[in-house]
Order: sequence, then structure tokens, then C-alpha cells
Amino acid sequence: MVAVGDEVSTEVARRIALGAQGFGEARRRPDVRWAIRQAGVLQLDSVNVLCRSHYLPVYARVGDYPRTTLDELSWGPERELFEYFWGHKAALIPLENYPLLRWRMRAAERQVWDEELSPDVTAPWSVVAGMRRLTAERPGYVDQVLRLVTERGPLTAGEASPDGVRRKRSDPDPDPGTGTMWNWQDAKIAIEYLFCTGQVTIAGRRHFERIYDLTSRVLPADMLDAPEPTAAEARRELVRIAARGLGIATLRELCGGTGQAHFPLPAATGREVVAELVEAGDLVPVRVEGVKQQSYRWHEAVDRPVDACALLSPFDPLIWNRDRTHRLFDFFYRISIYTPAPQRVHGYYVLPFLLGDGLVARVDLKSDRQTSTLVVPTLTPEPDSPDFIEPLATELRQLAAWLGLDHIRVTAASPAAKALVRSL
Repeated sequence: MVAVGDEVSTEVARRIALGAQGFGEARRRPDVRWAIRQAGVLQLDSVNVLCRSHYLPVYARVGDYPRTTLDELSWGPERELFEYFWGHKAALIPLENYPLLRWRMRAAERQVWDEELSPDVTAPWSVVAGMRRLTAERPGYVDQVLRLVTERGPLTAGEASPDGVRRKRSDPDPDPGTGTMWNWQDAKIAIEYLFCTGQVTIAGRRHFERIYDLTSRVLPADMLDAPEPTAAEARRELVRIAARGLGIATLRELCGGTGQAHFPLPAATGREVVAELVEAGDLVPVRVEGVKQQSYRWHEAVDRPVDACALLSPFDPLIWNRDRTHRLFDFFYRISIYTPAPQRVHGYYVLPFLLGDGLVARVDLKSDRQTSTLVVPTLTPEPDSPDFIEPLATELRQLAAWLGLDHIRVTAASPAAKALVRSL
């Protein structure tokens, strides 16, 4: 048992982190709901070169499961998850946490009109900048969009335009940050504002495109009518959830105002919340080997042997904080999907391979759906990694079967890749 002020080795901290995320049980619990609770949140991403990212953390924890199960939990009539922003990430979040985020919805509304920007930064800058322009140029436009959703919803952003006017990609982008590459039309800005402020929510997905409807028509009435905690109460509970999911972390990793914090808060607020959780006994201050900053262990987190075997999505909650991943696993990892091809080192969609309690290789993967083939374009072992070829071959066979792919093709030419071909 780790006591207050104890020094924790990197190895112990790593095992605590893995156990907190559900990797200590080596897929002995094929329960989708359990896996979601352990992960805490499922980040959404549009890249589909292998598989939609939100399916992969559940698979990493429980193995084979029907993806339709997660679809039903996320967007079905008896949904147990809802879409919102976890930190700055679009994510699927357990429905019971909806009341905890209502203060953020109101903060998002204030933020749009706050020239100084609220310290509780909640809405994407594309929404803030776009709404400021729309308010000046097209007063009443957001109300028109809301009325259209009310009368005709559910609708996609493209269907939510009251007048059908669309900016061309060749037009100058009037809102730095909205990004014409993402085709953020005025209707998209308006409906995303309504989403950030909780007036509409995501009713479903069509070819992964968001379908919006009134929140009152999508989420259960008992959840919408549930007593709302104060902002202070909500922040404490959200940091508790972060701490439970991380197992052991610094204040910056728990709630620092960065894109890699589990749940970002203004610096002073974050320090205050963490101090309150230490006083309550929920967080135990410890020192982690090699880490200058104070760390905190979730009071129920334990150090157990970890015998994991999983390919991790680039957006898995275990590794989405790249600096923490580097510190705990000695694994410098950056996603490459936005890196120009000549500058990529390890491939395009690179999944770290978790074996035991270490990240032992980087596996670039692609689903060639036309030929029903799981393709391995690049395979890079970590320095001094243990032998991982046989476990990886088994994992790839299982992954291909789960994805409904009939073949595996290794196009990588490294020595490890040649060994993988022989094993397969």
C-alpha cells in the first residue's frame, strides 16, 4: 500500500495507471459497460483508416465484442452514453455524468460574449469566433436554426441551414480557426453553438456525420430533470472521475489548462479542487520517481501485476497524454495522420502494442475493405523490447476477425516484419 508522501517507482506508477484503465485483468471480463467505465470516456475521431477510434479502447480491454452494442449504447433509444466535450475532445461520456457538465454548457454560452474569454474555456474557438461574426452579420440566425431543428429535426448541419446559403471553399475564411478545410458553414457554426450550450444534442450518426435534435427529445427526461450540482460540486466530481481513470497523476495531468489534461480547469481552480480532494482523502499525495511535480494517487488505486496484450488506438485514454505516456512507458509517441508523408517515421495510423506492462512496438495498420485485408505497412520494435512477434501475430488474427477481414498482409520490410510474416 502506498502511503502519503511515499516515493513510487516508475514501474509501480505504470502498473497503477494500467490497472486504473482496466488492463490488469487481461480481458477476463468481456463486458462492454465495464470497459467503458474503466476507460471513463471514449474519444471520437473521424479517421477510419483502420476502424472508428471509439470502438478500439473497448476492444483493447475486452477483446471481441459486437460494435453494434456500442452503437446502441451511444445512439440507440435506450442510450447509456451521450456526446459532448471531455476536456477539448469530442467524446462519448456515460449518461449519468450529464448533470456534471451542465455548468460547462452555460459557461460556453457566456464565453461567446466574453471578450476576455472565460477561464472555463469550454467551446471550441471555431464556435466562439464564428458566433461573434454571425451575431454581428446575421442577427437572429441562430434562432432560425434552432427553430428549424425544432420543426424538422433531427437534422445534419447541412440540413439545418434556414436559407441554403453556403460559403465556397474559395471564399476568404472570415473566422480564423473555423477552418474552411472542415467546411464550417454558418449553419454548422450555429448548430455547434447550440450543441455546446446544451440546447441540441447528437441524436445519432449517419456515415459518422452528426445528426442534431433538441436535447429534450433525445436524452431521458429523468436525466434532464435530475438535480444539478453546483459548479464547484461538478468540478470536484469530474476531477474524481479523472483521478479514478488515471490512477496516479500530477495536477497538470488531472486538470491543468492544457489540451492533454484529463479534464482542464483554470490553474487556480484546479489547485483548489485537488487540495479539497486531498483533504477528503480521495487523493493521496505521492512522489513518482523522476517526476519533479507532486503526484496524486487515487485512494483506491492499487499496484497489481499486469499481463496485458492489446493494440491501442492513438486516442485511447491510457495514452492520449503523450508526455505522460513518455514518462510512464519511456515511449515517445506522436500521432502521424496530420504529418506529411515524407516526414512520417513509423507510418500513418500507428497503434502502440501493449504487452505485459510495457509498450513494445509501433504497428501501422490499415483496413483494405475492398480486398477484406488487414494491412501492416510498418512495424517498428522499441529498443530492447522483449520478443513480441507471436503475441502480436495472435492479436492481429483476432483483430482481423473482429473487423470482419479475411486476410492479413504485411507489406513492411523490417526484420521484425519478416519475422511477423513467418509467424502469421
